[in-house]
Amino acid sequence: LIEDSGVEAIVGMHISAVRLALVQALRGRVPYVYTPVYEGGESRRGVFLVGETPQRQLRPAIAWLSEHRRAERWFLVGNDYIWPRVTHRAGVEFIAASGGRVVGEEYLPFGTEDFEACLQCIAEARPDVVLVSMVGGDSVAFNRAFGESGLGRRILRLSTAAEENTLLGIGAENTENLFYSAGYLASLQTPDNQALLDRYRAAFGTRAPMLNTIGQSCYEGMKLYAAIGAKAGALGLRSMIKAAEGTSYRGGRGPVTLTNGHIATPIYLAEADGLQFRIIERF
Repeated sequence: LIEDSGVEAIVGMHISAVRLALVQALRGRVPYVYTPVYEGGESRRGVFLVGETPQRQLRPAIAWLSEHRRAERWFLVGNDYIWPRVTHRAGVEFIAASGGRVVGEEYLPFGTEDFEACLQCIAEARPDVVLVSMVGGDSVAFNRAFGESGLGRRILRLSTAAEENTLLGIGAENTENLFYSAGYLASLQTPDNQALLDRYRAAFGTRAPMLNTIGQSCYEGMKLYAAIGAKAGALGLRSMIKAAEGTSYRGGRGPVTLTNGHIATPIYLAEADGLQFRIIERF
């Protein structure tokens, strides 16, 4: 597309494995705005990041569960690719810093349908919390199986990717003791978020998919690209790199600023209440 169609920028919402392949293919030729949560550490030329990293998203949530829910024993389960593995590497440090320990770790291929062996390992390890780093349909399937097994009644779950549409897929009967840490939730009671929700519903109707951190990140990716370009006065990569630091814009999360290629915002910890997330803490 760059070579044949003159594409001038990439704004992408996809998993980290795709991001790594794109960075290699782009070779710093055009600006690349990566929007969802990710494992951290990206610093290559011309890459700008909207989403949260484990340092901001996971660390305070682990500390809160340790203090308020006496969470000491942790089991880590994720899809088998870079984001869960690197996120869990950071999580091990945060858990230790909070006085806890990891009692098990599993990585499952995309598309896994049978979770019986994994759930048996969890039951035998007797954790207080399972950190679930799975995405999309895999997160839905695992959390459904977890709830149906009865483990949800006595074991907490923490996710950094189980957004509102995933919650609907899991089903109210399977969301007991499910916690979610994110920089954006549709339930944020702020003027900025209400304005975004009003525009979203006006554009797509009341039956549109639930607005969530993933969809909202796509919107912010475009906002960030436009803001850097406006500040630079040009859309060329060199001009945008020079202008990027300190670029600000206003979105559903409120006013934000780009620092060292990343956007940093407040983090919210929410607990599933049936098919909705109830925000219980702001970090």
